[in-house]
Amino acid sequence: MRVFAVLSVLFIGLVLTEQTLAQGFLDRIRDRIRSGYDFARQAGQGTRDMYRAYSDMREANWRNSDQYFHARGNHDAASRGPGGRWAARVISNAREGYQSGLSGQGPEDTARDQEANRWGRNGGDPNRYRPDGLPDRY
Repeated sequence: MRVFAVLSVLFIGLVLTEQTLAQGFLDRIRDRIRSGYDFARQAGQGTRDMYRAYSDMREANWRNSDQYFHARGNHDAASRGPGGRWAARVISNAREGYQSGLSGQGPEDTARDQEANRWGRNGGDPNRYRPDGLPDRY
């Protein structure tokens, strides 16, 4: 009878251990899914921030404001979190890669834009690039 009791206790302990391991595994899967969802949500929000900055730049049509809007869009997007920071980097690099061949401004303009992109994305104040007289709306 004692052998049966000892085996029963061992069996119950084994079952509880397996449940704990399985629960830990499921918790890790749930956390990874939640993390992926958060990243995607931040990337979407960051994309909207970048679009808003681009739209404001076109609307303002203000001389020498290019770098300000680049820095602002990247700053706003990166403040969303890792997903927003990723979106800002991808969009900025794609935009500069596309525009460098079309704008006719040359590699110096692209380098200035990319520096403003990095400045904003790394938490720098976009107002560093704000031109005099740009309406407060922007």
